[in-house]
Amino acid sequence: RSDPAATAEAAAAPAPRGPSAAARRRNPFSSLDNAPQRAVAAPQPSAAAPAGGDPSVAPFWQFLEPACEEKPPRKEELAERSDILTLSKDLHSPLAVPEGPSSPSPEFPADWSIKTRVLFMSSQPFTWAEHLKAQEEAQGLAQHCRATESALPQSVQEPRLCPELRCALQQSLVYWLHPSLPWLPLFPRIGADRRMAGKACPWAQDEALQQVLMSDWCVSLTSLYNLLRAGLCPYFYVCAAQFSVLFRAAGLAGSAVPSAAVAPTTRGLRQAMRSEGIKFSLPLLEESRARKQKNSQEGLETETADGLGGGSSVEDAGEPSPSDDDDDGSFSWLEEMGVQDKVKQPDTISIQLRKEKHEVQVDHRPESLVLVRGSNTFTLLNFLISCRSLVAVAGPQAGLPPTLLAPVAFRGGTMQTLKARSTSGRARVQGGFEDVFSLEVLGPVLPHALHALTRVLGAAQRGAFRALLSAHQPSAAFNARPAPPQEAVPPDLPACGLHPKTLDQLRQCPTLGKSSIRLLEMKDYAYTWRA
Repeated sequence: RSDPAATAEAAAAPAPRGPSAAARRRNPFSSLDNAPQRAVAAPQPSAAAPAGGDPSVAPFWQFLEPACEEKPPRKEELAERSDILTLSKDLHSPLAVPEGPSSPSPEFPADWSIKTRVLFMSSQPFTWAEHLKAQEEAQGLAQHCRATESALPQSVQEPRLCPELRCALQQSLVYWLHPSLPWLPLFPRIGADRRMAGKACPWAQDEALQQVLMSDWCVSLTSLYNLLRAGLCPYFYVCAAQFSVLFRAAGLAGSAVPSAAVAPTTRGLRQAMRSEGIKFSLPLLEESRARKQKNSQEGLETETADGLGGGSSVEDAGEPSPSDDDDDGSFSWLEEMGVQDKVKQPDTISIQLRKEKHEVQVDHRPESLVLVRGSNTFTLLNFLISCRSLVAVAGPQAGLPPTLLAPVAFRGGTMQTLKARSTSGRARVQGGFEDVFSLEVLGPVLPHALHALTRVLGAAQRGAFRALLSAHQPSAAFNARPAPPQEAVPPDLPACGLHPKTLDQLRQCPTLGKSSIRLLEMKDYAYTWRA
């Protein structure tokens, strides 16, 4: 038993000198990753604002005093918002000058990737884009359906008092979708299993319902292709769970014939397309091989000029190409040695896989982009209709047909509008704070919609704004060139529902390769961009 008096003396004794008791009682596991962390203060800008104090160049995450309450972002939006924050940090850096042309250009290159979010920032408010009147909304929808060209002045002094501007904004937000299931996120489809998990899918175990959905989908897909061949639909997307397809009409992207791009692909998908007689090319892979071959030749010439020799450097620098001479399936040399019964010979499948290992290495990568041209696009259409792997057989997307996205109406399509909301806040600049205004556009932003939005905002924001763009990365490969540079393009296209300036932009040959525009800036009605 302990002595009560000794216990009392020990309790009353003063603490020994040295480190504080709080420091001695520090949790030894507090440095682990699963330990709760204190909120980190917002980072302070390390560089002063540019001359002129234009708050549009300030990063959106520096808004310290938001003017309105916002709902917390959903979990599925956190990943996309991280991209926005990363780009915003780049915006504030004094060295982050947009790449691309060294001088401003009146137009930016066509970007065939699908944007999931676009954030516009400007020193001028976006309040004119809020709360459209019923008549303005109806007029914007009617202008879209009738393909009416909205004539806007170069600069609008009072955007709130300009109904034509607000109608043009509504017109630029419209797109067409199939199938239409409001409770399911139908774009993007690649990697969407987690977002679709737990949603009601009555067709998952009902084969009859799956057949009905697939039958309607085939009708819509055929309708889109017929519109495209007739020049009444400029392009459309087919977004499946494993890959996406972009169909483009003749005359777009510098191609004189209809074209279709498929990305990302696998060796199995490419082999199935070959079995159906579809002729295609791998433009990004061929470009990469040609570039490596050119570099290897230049390296060989340099070594030869320096007297270094060594021909093995060519194979190291170029595309690895295994020797197939010894893998032709013949093992007569084993019989000559008399050991054919003692050595285990590889089977035909192993030999074939070894030959195709370099083709498999590009699977699911941008270099796996497949390009189909001309009449082969019709064969590709039939292949998609009859392809069993087009629809998932298990998981949250089981039995759900691919998503069809188009800029114009088609049979079975549903009119949808992009979500746009404006916010305002205060950003730290040199000498204090400045008001910063932003307009956030959510949804599948198609190429024509991006150009239409910039045209409207250029007039409303007096030719000065910045845009941060988050692209659906698998679709960035669609910016590959679909036609040879010397191919003659038809001089004109029939009316396909797009503004003439938008159509002129989409007719240009893509120049972004396998990347997409991440930052777009307009200053004095001229564009600079960064991919």
